[in-house]
Amino acid sequence: MARQPDLATVIAARAGDPAAVDRLVAGYLPLVYTIVGRALEGHADVDDVVQEVMIRVLRNLGELREPESFRSWLVAITVRQVRERFRSQHSAPDELLDADLRDPGADFTDLAITRLELSGQRRETAEATRWLDEENRELLSLWWLEASGELTRDEIVDATGVGRQHAAVRIQRMKLQLETARAVVRALHRTPRCPDLDALLTSWDGRPGPLWRKRIARHTRECGICASAWHDLIAAERLLAGMALVPLPPAYFTTISGTPAAAPTAPQTVTVNLPAKAGGSLAQKALAGMLAATAVAGGVAIVVANREPSPPPAARVAVAEPVVLPASPSPEPSVSVPPSFAPSLAPSLAPSRSSSRSPSPQPSRKPSTAPPATTGTSAKKGAAVWTFSGSKAALKDVGASWYYDWGPSDDDVPGPAGVTFVPMIWGAANVTTATLKQAAAEGDDWLLGFNEPDLAEQSNMTVEAALDAWPKLEATGMKLVSPAVAFGGDTAGGWLDRFMTGASERGLRVDAIALHWYGSDFSKAAVNQFLGYVDAVHERYGKPIWITEFGLINFGGSPRYPSDAQKVAFIKGATTGLEKRRFVARYAWFGLPAVGDSAGFGLYKDGKTPTEAGKAYRAAG
Repeated sequence: MARQPDLATVIAARAGDPAAVDRLVAGYLPLVYTIVGRALEGHADVDDVVQEVMIRVLRNLGELREPESFRSWLVAITVRQVRERFRSQHSAPDELLDADLRDPGADFTDLAITRLELSGQRRETAEATRWLDEENRELLSLWWLEASGELTRDEIVDATGVGRQHAAVRIQRMKLQLETARAVVRALHRTPRCPDLDALLTSWDGRPGPLWRKRIARHTRECGICASAWHDLIAAERLLAGMALVPLPPAYFTTISGTPAAAPTAPQTVTVNLPAKAGGSLAQKALAGMLAATAVAGGVAIVVANREPSPPPAARVAVAEPVVLPASPSPEPSVSVPPSFAPSLAPSLAPSRSSSRSPSPQPSRKPSTAPPATTGTSAKKGAAVWTFSGSKAALKDVGASWYYDWGPSDDDVPGPAGVTFVPMIWGAANVTTATLKQAAAEGDDWLLGFNEPDLAEQSNMTVEAALDAWPKLEATGMKLVSPAVAFGGDTAGGWLDRFMTGASERGLRVDAIALHWYGSDFSKAAVNQFLGYVDAVHERYGKPIWITEFGLINFGGSPRYPSDAQKVAFIKGATTGLEKRRFVARYAWFGLPAVGDSAGFGLYKDGKTPTEAGKAYRAAG
């Protein structure tokens, strides 16, 4: 972590100590500047947004109830201001095309490259940020700080206002787009540049954007010359370590009036009024500019904050809270990459369920009285489910014989009679006596192992940690399905391969193998790509296979989801192949709900309304 003011400083600043206020601003201004700068990518509004953040922070500091949460609160305010600026930009689209709005000298990527002395793949990664979608730049600004040790995942969750599992999925999607952008940057900088790529770029205006990212990325995947752009990409996490906070630019050593602010030799006193809930003003902007100039220059300016009495609670304006999104957002899919895929996608991400739930009374199950119209019946067919209205009826209608919800019990998603719930021990934190007892009481003979332990965003377990915890799962007496890796299940020396080797050496029991698979190729070839991966994993380990997540999604380009016809064709071909393979014990489409941000890949809009994909899956088996 960068050196930042301690709790005592926050408490003193909240009480009105001017020196503490000064230290607080000096300590946290680089963090705010870095988040805003990366999110807005050098837009001329960066300085204004930073000032607005600091104004809001100082104006509301006296009402902060939990000083220990100051940094999370500060980051949430910063993200809110960035989003407000994005919204204002969207209200004037023509303005975004005005080249004068981008100050080449203030380009944040250039600043990062210069001030952090970046080279090689670090430089490529910084340049690739210019190619990210707007929402991903915001998320990158937070995740970069997490990867560098400046923020925690909990602080990102608080700042974005979404659940932990949704935040994890969004981060993975952003990382996949960043990897695509890195390949684009490599292809563009190749010397000499590919002639075919030059021909493709004839009409390009030189500005990074989603459309050209997609076109150039597609070319690199198909071109024998440019395909090397995808090779030997070091994981972004490793590249970002230790290079988080970008030093403040010279402009921050200038007051709001434009007068250069040299580092003072003696303490200066600046007296201003800080209305507790007043609207923004030029005086407050001047304060933010003065704080930015003097605090960073030497930390010796003293701000005397004359606070006006706070209005009654009813008059409060909610400016400190993070943006609130709909409760319990639907998880999004993961992307698993078998070797047969073009190297256009990175490892996957599945829904995160990181904490154990305390046991609760088992809900009563009442069978649905409405029979499905045309339902394929198969002991193999199941579904990955999270809470949504109609889940019980949809499970019955689709003809699932089993389901799971990434948890140890079905308390959150009770199913209909006759549809088996399979519990999961999500990660290391869930390997407790209470959680294991809860899972064993579910009544099914099977227990799913850890969820994508090979990803930091998921259960994030080393092979050794997983092997050490496995005997506790064995002690339940249940049949055990291996940890479900995000990718490389058939790769020698991969996470799963090392786990299975270690289990054999230690005499541990693994009764079946769990797989995740998602593909970005929406053509007819997708069926054989998927089934080929399933076959390769079975050939390697010789155990029954459970496909606990599979589907078609392209996180790195557009369209993100296949058409209805493509989904139907894939489901028909894939499920037919899975039913024919005797070694495939169970399979589950990701996922059952087709609501909110899962509308593009889910199966049911409610308990009685399947999508076209839902109709095809209902007929499967």
